Order: sequence, then C-alpha cells, then structure tokens
Amino acid sequence: LFLLPQQGSGASLGPAAPTPLTGFGLAFEDQRGARIPQRPEQTFPGSYKLWNPGTNHPQRSPYLSTRGNDINSKRGFSQEGFANYAANKYDEEKNPSGIINLGVSENKLCFDLLSNRVSIALGFPFFLSRSASKLFRSVPLIWVERMLRVARLGVDDVFSPPASEAFLIPTPFYGGISDDVYYYGNVQLVYAHLDSKVRTGTNTRPFQLTVEKLEMALWKARREGVSVRGLILINPHNPLGDIYSPAELLEYLEFAKRYQLHVIMDELYMLTVFDESVTFHSVLSIDKLPDPQRTHVVWGTSKDFGISGIRFGALYTENKDVSSAVTNLCYFHGISGITQYQMAQLLSDHDWIDQVYLPTNRLRLKAAHTYVTDELKTLGIPFLNRNSGLYVWIDLRKYLRRGTFEEELLLWCRFLRHKVLLSNGKSFQCFEPGWFRIIFTDKMHRLQLGEQGQLLSPFVT
Repeated sequence: LFLLPQQGSGASLGPAAPTPLTGFGLAFEDQRGARIPQRPEQTFPGSYKLWNPGTNHPQRSPYLSTRGNDINSKRGFSQEGFANYAANKYDEEKNPSGIINLGVSENKLCFDLLSNRVSIALGFPFFLSRSASKLFRSVPLIWVERMLRVARLGVDDVFSPPASEAFLIPTPFYGGISDDVYYYGNVQLVYAHLDSKVRTGTNTRPFQLTVEKLEMALWKARREGVSVRGLILINPHNPLGDIYSPAELLEYLEFAKRYQLHVIMDELYMLTVFDESVTFHSVLSIDKLPDPQRTHVVWGTSKDFGISGIRFGALYTENKDVSSAVTNLCYFHGISGITQYQMAQLLSDHDWIDQVYLPTNRLRLKAAHTYVTDELKTLGIPFLNRNSGLYVWIDLRKYLRRGTFEEELLLWCRFLRHKVLLSNGKSFQCFEPGWFRIIFTDKMHRLQLGEQGQLLSPFVT
C-alpha cells in the first residue's frame, strides 16, 4: 500500500503488460517455470463476455445433453483465479510466497473459538428451533420453528422452487446466485442496475436501491417477453454492505405484492454487523408482511459463524406449497445427523453465543475493518464505508484509462500476478467497471502482507 501514493491521485495503469495467468490467452508459468498451453476458447477478451445459457460452446461433450454441456462449460475468470490460488496457496511456513486469498467471503477471525466450541458435546437436535430464537431476536418463536423445519440443505439450494422463468435482482450482487438459479431451476436473472452516482431526492447514497429502479427493470423485461416471477434481495448486502431500513424493506415488499412477485430475502449476514450504532432488521420483524405467502427468508451458519464447509441452511416460509417443494429437494441434499447434532450443540449454548462468540467476533471484525479502511484512506482510494459483512467495496476506477471491463479484468489479473486474489466488479454484475471487493476477515499478518507488500503493487509495475 505504501507504494501507491508515489504515483499520485491521478495515477493510471498505462499500457497493460503481459500478465502471467492461466486462461484468457495469457501465458502462465508454474512454479517449475513450465509454460501451460492455452486452449483457443480461452483467449481474451472473448471468454470474458457474459455467459449466455443455451448458446453454443466449443468442445461440447457428446455424452452430455445441451443443458449438461451448458453447465459443464460455465467456467470464467473467477474459477481461473481460484484454480491458481488452489495451486499456490500462501502458507506462513510451507509457501510464504504463495497467493493470499482476499476474494472469498469467509470469516477466519474466530476459528479459535469455533474449533473449541463445536467439539463440546452438549444438547440435542430437538432443542434446535427453540435455541435458534435467540439468534432471530426480533422474530416470533413460532416463525423460527417453522423456519428450521426446512433446515436440511445449503442456502444456495433454496432459490429455485418459487420461480418458473425469471427472478429480478439488483446489481451488483453475490455472483454465486447466478449459478444457483440456473443449475437447479434453469431460471434467468433480470438485472436492476444500480450505480454509484448520488442524486437529489430518493437517491442519497451510492448504489441505492429504489422501487423506481426495480419497476423500470421489471417493465423492460416484460416488454422483451420475459416473465418475472420473483425478486431476490440480500440484506445485509453482499458486496455493498448496505443494511435496509424497515421502511425500505416495506417499500420493496409492497412493490413485489403489487406485481405478485415472490420475494426471497437472503439474510445470510444478519449477525455480521459490527457497529453497535447500526441495527439490522429482519424482514420477519415487520408486524404485517404485505404478502406472507410470497415472502421467504434464507439464513445459514456459513457467514455468521464462519463455518462455510458445514453447509447448514434454513428457509422460512409460510407457503406450504413452497415448503413442500423445498422439502422434496432436500431429499438429495440432506444434512447428516452428525452435522445437525453439532449445530444443535452450537446454537443451544446461549451464554457462549451472547457472552463469548458474538462480542468477540464483532470486536475482531471492527478491528480488521478499521485496519483495511484506514489504509485505503491513506491511499485516497474511495470505498463504501459500511458496518456489516466481511468485505469492503472499493473504487479503483481512476486506475482504468478508458473505463472498460477489459481493463478491469487486466487489473484483476495483475493483482493475481502479485499473489493477491480479489473479486472484481464484473463477477458481481456491477454496471460500472473498476469496482472490487476485498475481504478483511483474515489474520492480521496476512492482511499486512497482502496490502503492504503485494496488494497495490500492480499500480506501479
């Protein structure tokens, strides 16, 4: 990070040097110095274009159906980055020159607490629903019990049953949702693009979601013959970090009711709010939902408890038909009895959650967030200063000479060449090139190494 101020606030990347990265026709050298051959379909920028399900792809397998080939060939720059990271992970002792992962939204700050806690034998599975009411503090207990009756699968799997054709979703958004809705339900996504401009009236913050923007995207889709059946909202938001107020939530729900849209509320980060002055309001805390039969909430332990590998998710819905459909899907994604037992132990220990885990997690989140944002301020790099999530949405547009997504990808490649994995805005379908998401929930020495020694070095090479 200390390297960038020497460039000045108006620094530009200038002509892009060849970037050693597998994919996109760019040469990559492995640790032995051997060059890995590139396939023709990996040339840049063709492989960077939006993937369109149903279109022809090279090297289609004769053993797969059209849909099978579509799924099999859906591999883009994000997967290339993760493949490079997996092959060259940073390790303090074994691989100190490896890649530091600041791209995956995973909380690594409280592994010490969780590793000890999940090994303690307490409680029984039937305590799960009642104990979880402590987490959903503003939600009636009966709702929590209904919600956790469908706690049998990962959160990603619950997006398909309510819709038959298309979901409306504001951009930017967590990119994995694109895969979730297509792989299982062959569902399209209709984008309501948000931008960073702050205007007078209702647009008072960057990337602000308004009913007007949702309505414009909905009517555009209808004019093009796309049947939109649902709306996906993320609260707290990934990657922006925004937390919707009760008034905003009610506006979105009223909009959905007006057009008979299902609403899927992703509240996966609801306990990852690290500023006591900010309050998260679950959609279930609204006294009277405008359309309860079309309002559904998903939550899981992966982000709030930093245990992504457990794959424990829950769905709340009052709609018996939706619940039945998801339950049938759960047949193929059942959570083992051992995992359910461990989750029951974890969520039943109210004292440990309230007095140890949540306070410690918030303190560590705030400290890590403060460290990263202070460094960004020193460099004069704009960012959204929010109080939730595991990430910061940073603005690197001034380092793109022409302001194109091709330049954004080259910058992403340069980060990876300098051993730092980030997530770029295009992977979140951001409308504006140059935005990146950086994860701050890692051990402090890794953050320091990634930033002081490597993170901003692409700007000066």
